[in-house]
Amino acid sequence: MLRHRSVEESDLQRVCAFPKSAQELFHAYPKALYPLTALQLKQAIEQRRDSTVVELDGAVVAFANFYRWEDGVCCIGNLLVAPDARGRGVAQHLVETMIELARLRHDAAEVQISCFNSNTAGLLLYTKLGFVPFGLEERTAPDGQRVALLHMRRVVNSPK
Repeated sequence: MLRHRSVEESDLQRVCAFPKSAQELFHAYPKALYPLTALQLKQAIEQRRDSTVVELDGAVVAFANFYRWEDGVCCIGNLLVAPDARGRGVAQHLVETMIELARLRHDAAEVQISCFNSNTAGLLLYTKLGFVPFGLEERTAPDGQRVALLHMRRVVNSPK
């Protein structure tokens, strides 16, 4: 059974273990250095809002937050899923939870998410959930390769 809650300090080490490579960490947190540390994650949490974890049968298996939450727009970032929970609907549950938090806590009319071209699973999931592309940005991956960061958005109904 999946449930969500606000992140707690005791969750940080578990979340830091989710990315298994520099590329996985880059997909979720481009500014972080691999391996992800509790200090890096804590600094991100302090600068962001609504840091949320998903639990599967009582174990923390996913994490995300908002890096922007104003002017009717919330932007989901730092989305990480534990390797053993992937392909089980956890990311979908987390994105849908973040959309609901955006609506209810921030009166958002739009939720945005960005995804690197090399993150096929993310691109397919976000499209399935109704996100549509609206911009493209060139970035440099940890290995020095040029990559594309696709910006996507989904209009949501305000709770009012």
